[in-house]
Amino acid sequence: MNNTLLYVLTVLIWGSTWIAINYQLGEVAPETSLVYRFGLAALVLFLFCRMKNLPLAFTLRQHAQLIAFGVCLFGVNYYFLYLAQQHINSALTCIGFSTMMIVNILNARLWYKTKITKQVYYGAALGLFGIITLFWPQINDIDIGANTLLGLSLCLIGTVFASSGNMLSIKNQQMKLPVMQSNAWGMAYGTAFMAVLALVRGVEFNFSLTLPYVGSLLYLSIFGSVIAFGCYLTLLGRIGAHKASYATVMFPAVAVVISTFVEGFVWDLTTVIGFVCIMLGNLVVLSPAKQGAKNQADSTSHQQHISQEEVAKEEMTPAKA
Repeated sequence: MNNTLLYVLTVLIWGSTWIAINYQLGEVAPETSLVYRFGLAALVLFLFCRMKNLPLAFTLRQHAQLIAFGVCLFGVNYYFLYLAQQHINSALTCIGFSTMMIVNILNARLWYKTKITKQVYYGAALGLFGIITLFWPQINDIDIGANTLLGLSLCLIGTVFASSGNMLSIKNQQMKLPVMQSNAWGMAYGTAFMAVLALVRGVEFNFSLTLPYVGSLLYLSIFGSVIAFGCYLTLLGRIGAHKASYATVMFPAVAVVISTFVEGFVWDLTTVIGFVCIMLGNLVVLSPAKQGAKNQADSTSHQQHISQEEVAKEEMTPAKA
């Protein structure tokens, strides 16, 4: 797939998972739901790899890397987000998780010395402003008490772990670990971690045989985990965490559009302004580098090439007596 299709699929699928997560909360504990979600996703990925004869054997060092990757991205990250959504509404959770773009920018700089262009900073600021504007009516009605602060804190902790998982995914791809097999093992290790955590905390492994719970579980496992993570992590390795993570800023916009048709959400002026800001930020972040900068780089490269040719000619010319 090309980068545009990978990005669109990631945004559309993950933008709809916020509604699906709501159906996972309640009767079944978050730890248990996550074991079911990523356990099923890992099983599907392993079966796919077997059908396609994709190699699944890795060294101990590689498995250690995949354990860290799986625990961060498919375990602790979602555990804190599920807990957060029990204390705050999905709007605040969206806003909190969307800060992952800022965290990814900082981590990319810290982990890989990635140089971030000004347009990425401008686009990120525009996108985050758009999210706050989009959800301003809900934010304005919230009583900022201990419960809300706890929910936001849990969300931000989950976001930090998610960003760490992103950085580890980039490291996986630098180590030439294929995305599909890495995700299979990562989700298996994330599932194992959540199962151990559930046992330690004495959580019941019950199941809800209702249509909303089963339907949302299947959607989150197949589309939200197998397909969306495959698209996003591939994109991460291609265009970098600082650009790929703008998808997290786009999720709320998609969620609002879905809510308009499914829940009868009514748009107002703040909704329109926020939506426009998010889309403009998306264009700024993902637009190619400025032509002027590109031409200057090409000119510099051309001048260096000419200089090298002149030096070579001088070396080949016999010296005069």
